[in-house]
Amino acid sequence: MAESSELQIFHLLRAVTVEYGLRQGEFAARNRMHPTDVRALICLLDAERAGTDATAGWLGAQLGVNSAGTTAVIDRLERLGHIARVRDERDRRRVLLRVEERAKELGRASFGPLIDGTVALLREYDEGEREAVRRFLTGVRDVLAASGDPEGRGA
Repeated sequence: MAESSELQIFHLLRAVTVEYGLRQGEFAARNRMHPTDVRALICLLDAERAGTDATAGWLGAQLGVNSAGTTAVIDRLERLGHIARVRDERDRRRVLLRVEERAKELGRASFGPLIDGTVALLREYDEGEREAVRRFLTGVRDVLAASGDPEGRGA
């Protein structure tokens, strides 16, 4: 029995996520990082793009790890020169996390060709098709977020 087109798309999406996860793992190993460190950098870069202040508490919530685990991630990334703790100029009691240029350069060197290739591929689609892709990926992200972690395995 042939798979439905919906299941074919699901399996393609799964294959893409597996391949991307492999690239992230290779990046982590090559740069002496834990996979959670890479996830943390992605969260911090997303926060920067969105204009969101990233604190340790915010990062811990994004990663789904406790405060001790969050501190360990931040300490590792800071030791490697990938992030810095900076005082919030509006509230000097608050410490924000900032991704250093060195980490951005490492990311560009490793993921730049993938990003450029993906952008080039998307330029072959008209705006309506890109909007459909955007809606689909946003919907999948929302389904994943709603599904949580039913077996309580953590991040």
